[in-house]
Amino acid sequence: MEKSCTLVVHFDKGTPALANEIKEALEGNDVAAKIDALKKAIMILLNGETIPQLFITIIRYVLPSEDHTIQKLLLLYLEIIDKTDSRGKVLPEMILICQNLRNNLQHPNEYIRGVTLRFLCRLNESEIIEPLIPSILSNLEHRHPFVRRNAVLAVMSVYKLPQGEQLLDSGPEIVDKFLSTEQDPSSKRNAFLMLFSCSQDRAISYLFANIDRIIDWGEQLQMVVLELIRKVCRNNKGEKGKYIKIIISLLNAPSTAVIYECASTLVSLSSAPTAIRAAASTYCQLLLSQSDNNVKLIVLDRLNELKTSNREIMVEMVMDVLRALSTPNHDIRRKTLDIALELITPRNIDEVVMMLKKEVVKTQSGEHEKNGEYRQMLVQAIHTCAIKFPEVASTVVHLLMDFLGDTNVASAMDVVVFVREIIETNPKLRISIITRLLDTFYQIRAARVCSCALWIIGEYCLSLSEVESGIATIKQCLGDLPFYTITEEGDGQEASKPIQQVNSTTVSSRRPAILADGTYATQSAALETAMSPPTLVQGSLSSIGNLRSLILSGDFFLGAVVACTLTKLVLRLEEVQTSKAEVNKATTQALLIIVSMLQLGQSSILPHPIDNDSFDRIVLCIRLLCNTGDEIRKIWLQSCRQSFVKMLADKQCRETEEIKAKAQISNAQPDDLIDFYHLKSRKGMSQLELEDEVQDDLKRATGEFTKDADDANKLNRILQLTGFSDPVYAEAYVTVHHYDIVLDVTVINRTKETLQNLCLELATMGDLKLVERPQNYTLAPESSKQIKANIKVSSTETGVIFGNIVYETSSNVLERTVIVLNDIHIDIMDYISPASCADVAFRTMWAEFEWENKYYKMRGTS
Repeated sequence: MEKSCTLVVHFDKGTPALANEIKEALEGNDVAAKIDALKKAIMILLNGETIPQLFITIIRYVLPSEDHTIQKLLLLYLEIIDKTDSRGKVLPEMILICQNLRNNLQHPNEYIRGVTLRFLCRLNESEIIEPLIPSILSNLEHRHPFVRRNAVLAVMSVYKLPQGEQLLDSGPEIVDKFLSTEQDPSSKRNAFLMLFSCSQDRAISYLFANIDRIIDWGEQLQMVVLELIRKVCRNNKGEKGKYIKIIISLLNAPSTAVIYECASTLVSLSSAPTAIRAAASTYCQLLLSQSDNNVKLIVLDRLNELKTSNREIMVEMVMDVLRALSTPNHDIRRKTLDIALELITPRNIDEVVMMLKKEVVKTQSGEHEKNGEYRQMLVQAIHTCAIKFPEVASTVVHLLMDFLGDTNVASAMDVVVFVREIIETNPKLRISIITRLLDTFYQIRAARVCSCALWIIGEYCLSLSEVESGIATIKQCLGDLPFYTITEEGDGQEASKPIQQVNSTTVSSRRPAILADGTYATQSAALETAMSPPTLVQGSLSSIGNLRSLILSGDFFLGAVVACTLTKLVLRLEEVQTSKAEVNKATTQALLIIVSMLQLGQSSILPHPIDNDSFDRIVLCIRLLCNTGDEIRKIWLQSCRQSFVKMLADKQCRETEEIKAKAQISNAQPDDLIDFYHLKSRKGMSQLELEDEVQDDLKRATGEFTKDADDANKLNRILQLTGFSDPVYAEAYVTVHHYDIVLDVTVINRTKETLQNLCLELATMGDLKLVERPQNYTLAPESSKQIKANIKVSSTETGVIFGNIVYETSSNVLERTVIVLNDIHIDIMDYISPASCADVAFRTMWAEFEWENKYYKMRGTS
């Protein structure tokens, strides 16, 4: 059996001290050596070894010592050793120990008295305690509070012993008198705790006798008062009203810990709107006043629980909750936004969006390095608001479009996805969004953002001016054509800028030639450039566009998107433009751009050629521009948009189903009792009590008190460990929570005999570790016992738990019976529940698994 002790130390078992060496040191006069030897003896005992020969030595040479450290270590030693023999009787040597303890309780030094009283709290042998009771009681009147507070704890521990009421029958009365005169806050707390544990009626009487002074009590005593209130109200719900008044008065206490506990107690005891509103307001005050991020996260969890059960009240607090966004911690901000987004209503949506817009503007300053990540969260929050309430989209969409060129690609991607959805769901904003997008398109630097923006331009540029502006914007961002030039030696030179003249030998041959800027010149001018050494072509910066730089970097997926967008714009131009010449001109320009991209992809200028998918897509665009049928035109100009509309509808349908699934489904039973509060006597009831009665009636009527939803799941996870014919039947319910596995094992004695020292012995295989060994039990005939075992998980690999049930029978104590248990196979994948994840969030998390990416890259190159 493992022994309980308050001392936990590390001990290197590889170099144990010899008992003889310890004995010699204890017998010497060197105080430091005695302390060191006593520590070694304690550590050896803690590791399960016994040193019975040291006991007499310690009594002779250590017991008389006046050193405080030695006396403290001596008490730890006495706590560990066995104080009884095999028959359960106290050892005779303990008489000497009793005399020493009595001397310590009368010692002139208050520290010796205090630690001795604390030691007595951990003794369970009434034979040792009984002669010390007068000395314990005398310490209740000691001048020093350290002695008095430990004396009260000693009285409480004595009274809690199996024979405590016989040893100290007047204990509660003594402590009650002590409490009425005591001034030390810690001593009062310990005394009230003793009454709370041993004589609850006296504690309640003292509480109501001093109800006006509760606010002036110390923090520790106020916490015990709250614990008492919770216990009393749990056992007698009819008396909640008078106790809730005390809780509400303690909401004004100076201690934040007391205020937090008051709010938690209010929520657990009452469902009245007044009480819930007071608790929510208290949580919001703590959220703003506390600087510790862990405290803020805990308070946000409590607010989240309130939001689930009392959404109508929490809606009023949404702006107070949003004030927590001033905290620079992203976990707090994310949790705050999650809570606020579920509390938005038509009445507060304008205030919430205004607050979010102010926070977005604040992120433009580069003071914090993670502003981009915070801006991404804000954009997603505004996106959610705009989907639920489309009327607010017009107030935020133009502000967010300023961040299309954000250096944080994830944030910019969220903005462009938001714009894409808003332009479809809010037709009135189409013209202003398209105009704004065309004006800011040149600022976009990310290829994925460009692709989405180009799709918006291709689908939603409907009028003649919009189509022409879209084509012009794309041409401007692509720059001058071609993308590269070929010299006489066959070297490729980047031709993104106009050509400057260089020194070379002029050739007199004069034949027509096309220069890099698309103009005609004579052969002599072209050969001047051809005969010069290979150099990069220089020119003005105005012709460099974002699309050009991305395509020249080898992103031909973006090139395919550009080709598709130009094709859509030209096809739509044919519908809105009456001049055939203008249409032919636009078609020719689009074909020239598309063919130039195709040539760039097939050239040797870039290290990687164009991929097959992008090549096929670009070729398809060329064929469509050369020969367009009505069916193809319908697919490109209508079907794509219809597919997007269907995708949005499916997304909204999924979100609606998830909300319904999360909603609490509760049904009242036909024979459930409903108390009609209108027919009740209201005499002596406060407004808070009346509200509480109404809320309880509503919960009973709607079945909110019934919580049987998990019973079916529990039955599915029960594993049979022994056979039905075994003398001991056992089954286990397995619960997996993050990295913890809890086995709740039910053991049933099916025999007519009493089973002694019944022990559940478990062992693990794989990355599982048993946290603590279950203790031994005595099982009466045909009775059952619940045994819990905790197991730690260090990986998601499959593990196995196996073991035995060992016991002794009352008829044959010397023979132990062993029943082998069935193996429990733990597959963590069975306990992982599915969840949805946004595309951007998934890519962000995937990028963090660098080893995964490296693994697939290695596979790709091998």
